Amino acid sequence: TDPKYYTNNEDTFSTILKKSYNNHRVDISTFRDKISTNKKELAEAFLSISKKYNIKTIMINSDIELAYTLGFDGVHLNSTQFDKIEYAKSHNLYVMISTHNTEEMELAILKGVDAITYSPIFYTPNKQSPLGVDTLKQAVGRYSIDIFALGGIISKKEIDLVAKSGCSGFASIRYFV
Repeated sequence: TDPKYYTNNEDTFSTILKKSYNNHRVDISTFRDKISTNKKELAEAFLSISKKYNIKTIMINSDIELAYTLGFDGVHLNSTQFDKIEYAKSHNLYVMISTHNTEEMELAILKGVDAITYSPIFYTPNKQSPLGVDTLKQAVGRYSIDIFALGGIISKKEIDLVAKSGCSGFASIRYFV
């Protein structure tokens, strides 16, 4: 989620989230909101709706305390939070972290994360140059951890390309809205 697409109005947020779940198969879902003042209320709504849709793994972005307090399954840490991995794991959370190069991937694996996102695979506004599917495929072949493609995945075309890499799946906001 992102307030840009889901809003921070709880009713509208809930409607858009339900529509996303009705239109797409989702195994892992992450609440992501870096700006709303009603983040806790939106996170609670996200968690409740996600449980009703039987989402296997329900996560929150970056906020370990809120993940633990509200009963989320896990947390998706950003690439500045490598020092928080052990703390999140100590709360028995499923931990995924954003990575952008092999050094970050190796550090994440060393610190014991459960999965990583690797990005951006395709062009994404305001992000670094795309890594590309070939780089993703190399990473998948090199590391034995769940790797999820992230960045610029907005249509079936990108999904089909990342599927050929052998990665564990993909993450996106824009595709699901």
